[in-house]
Amino acid sequence: MNKQDTVAVIMGGPSSEAEISRVTGTAIAEALVSKGYNVKKIELDPARLGSQLQECGAAAVFNAVHGMYGEDGRLQSMLEALNLPYTGSRVLASAVAMDKAATKRYLLAEHISTPECIIMNRREAQDLQALKQRICEVFGVPVVIKAASQGSSIGVVIAKEEAEVIPALEEAFKYSENVLAERCIKGKELTVALMEKDGVPEPLPVIMIAPHSGSYDFHSKYTKGATDYLVPAPLTESVTAHVQELAVRTYLALGLSGVARVDVMLDEAGQGYVLEANTVPGMTPTSLVPKAAAAVGISFPDLCEKILLSAK
Repeated sequence: MNKQDTVAVIMGGPSSEAEISRVTGTAIAEALVSKGYNVKKIELDPARLGSQLQECGAAAVFNAVHGMYGEDGRLQSMLEALNLPYTGSRVLASAVAMDKAATKRYLLAEHISTPECIIMNRREAQDLQALKQRICEVFGVPVVIKAASQGSSIGVVIAKEEAEVIPALEEAFKYSENVLAERCIKGKELTVALMEKDGVPEPLPVIMIAPHSGSYDFHSKYTKGATDYLVPAPLTESVTAHVQELAVRTYLALGLSGVARVDVMLDEAGQGYVLEANTVPGMTPTSLVPKAAAAVGISFPDLCEKILLSAK
């Protein structure tokens, strides 16, 4: 790509994760400018996106929109209609990865280890007592209740007592048409960033996530000092290989492209369980993907440039 061409870094928009997206987008824009690229930051206005891109003369798009539009396939559809190359996964892969219920079905179809779950629709929410009874009979407590279509742990609650199940369901249904009740896996929380090299996904070092509160919720993710990140994770070679293989299989099963991140729980017996995939992971110098890249000597500006050059 010619550095004189305009790179539009799109961020913000109507998502509940818009503010986080702006932090990501600003960091990416500054990194690309430091590499000599001509960058324009765009605050996503879906109704005006075409004119926004035309006005700035965009030749390529770096997608920094978390959540709605950026990760659910809608922005990707618009950019394909405009025939503009963009970073990250394509339309279908984005839509599937954003929907935790759809992701779960893909993982099960490909026999990729993932926590057992019950998928519930908003129509069933008219009888929360019946849902609670079903969930407790299958999983007991603690149990993870999560909205199917949110990121950044929004709409995710670990119900530790039976009395907490109905409030957790009510919280999750605020954000999503579908909600998952998932078996709670006790163990280590890990994440694996992946990047393509010659069309083949390559895993970066595994990161272990150790929140001080014991729960990697929104507060733990975005409050400085609330979580420790160990990279590379202190795991044996065989367990590391096992977790990275799960991440690669998930990347391929969902049809992802560009940079992505796969979250995995590792139980006390050393078995990994895939939780979800993130197609627009956080990209500030302190985010997880840059931490993994730094562990193999890739600086944040170089990482952003590599991702930009993968745009198609």
